[in-house]
Amino acid sequence: MSDSQDILVPDIGDFDSVDVIEVLVSPGDTVDVESPLITLESDKATMDVPSPVAGTVTEVRIAVGDQVSQGSLVAVVTAAESTLEDAPATAATPQAQAEDGDNSKENEGESQGGDKKEPDRATETPAKIDTQLPSDPDSPAPKAEHPTPPLAPRPPPSLPPGSESDSGPLPHASPAIRRFARELGADLAKISGSGSHGRILKEDVTQFIKAALSQGVRDGQDGSGLPTIPEVDFSKWGPVATEPLSRIKRISGRHLQRAWLNVPHVTHHDEADITELEAFRKTLQSDRASEGIRITLLGFVIKVLASAMKAFPSLNASLTPDGEHLVLKQYFHVGVAVDTENGLVVPVLRDVDRKGILELATELSALSARAREGKLKPDEMQGGCISISSLGGIGGIGFTPIVNAPEVAILGVSRAQTKPRWDGAAFAPRLMLPLDLSYDHRVIDGAEAARISAFIAAALEDPRRLLL
Repeated sequence: MSDSQDILVPDIGDFDSVDVIEVLVSPGDTVDVESPLITLESDKATMDVPSPVAGTVTEVRIAVGDQVSQGSLVAVVTAAESTLEDAPATAATPQAQAEDGDNSKENEGESQGGDKKEPDRATETPAKIDTQLPSDPDSPAPKAEHPTPPLAPRPPPSLPPGSESDSGPLPHASPAIRRFARELGADLAKISGSGSHGRILKEDVTQFIKAALSQGVRDGQDGSGLPTIPEVDFSKWGPVATEPLSRIKRISGRHLQRAWLNVPHVTHHDEADITELEAFRKTLQSDRASEGIRITLLGFVIKVLASAMKAFPSLNASLTPDGEHLVLKQYFHVGVAVDTENGLVVPVLRDVDRKGILELATELSALSARAREGKLKPDEMQGGCISISSLGGIGGIGFTPIVNAPEVAILGVSRAQTKPRWDGAAFAPRLMLPLDLSYDHRVIDGAEAARISAFIAAALEDPRRLLL
């Protein structure tokens, strides 16, 4: 006996419209439990959607280039008889509400579905969902017989907010138009729609952007109010080649530029004597060598930073959008920048104040490995309170890291060097670690930054302070 089961996209975190970059099965293929069916790519990670049952693939409802969300139909699998009792039931697709979908919740200003229509009550059949976006942004989003319910996720705390206004009624526009406007940085709340019932069309967004750009050109500036950089034909002086930036660099580049323009950065430079700490680290590494745990200096820095966040609550805060209040966080999550082939990604270690050095070392090693393989999950890159950018394995004597807004500070760490240091009687060789604390001057002033930096340096110089 066999039974067909719909395989749906599981919970993928606070992400919607994730790209399908690979389809790993075809009709007729045999799959096991946890066999990957498709590969998805979000802003900074790729992830596989596994099969919850073993059996034979009878239909594949997804193609490369489609965009899916939680609950989208991936494939139909005829389960083997032995797995029918053990296979988890797939979530039934709820009926669409009988009201216009324009009032549905959105993630970063983008609607989770197009206009909704009343389901046909005479014939209620299993859902067949077309997850591909319309090729023409002017056309309304495709309608499903039983579309998946709109999700209501909040924007990831460590990522930039959407371009649409957060208050007032939602602008009347299709999901494709919302995506188009967001990519161009246009606020739909400021655009008057020329379509039916005030619906915003692609031409409306284009005209809005042209008007903003023309105003900037008249002022010798771009849309942000900054002077434009002239276009240069570099081929005039010799051979050139053009290659696209990686997806990670394109996305993080826009975020970093926004943070640099909006956050008044100041960087406080300091150094810590880690001679005793390094000796302790080596002893600890030697004792744990048989367990395969790699204990790095970064684990100690993370632990010290958690103590600093408790001692200085403003270090673990974020400004409200109006700039009038501070959000003081009662949790301690630290993001660590990891160098990958495609650019920097920042996985987040959670509740670092509750974990010891060995646990942090193990978790950091696992997260870094998944980051380099492009297998981080969306929720593993969200919720950071403060970030660390460590160049210790590469070199340098100092740098100015950019604050990862809406965080208010980031700690830079460079390579430790042996330097002569006066001990009161003579110069002695000491291992000195450069520290660079960049901070949002609206939240942290220079005197507090100096105190924070001194606290971190003192804790690193005397490892016993980690017990306090």
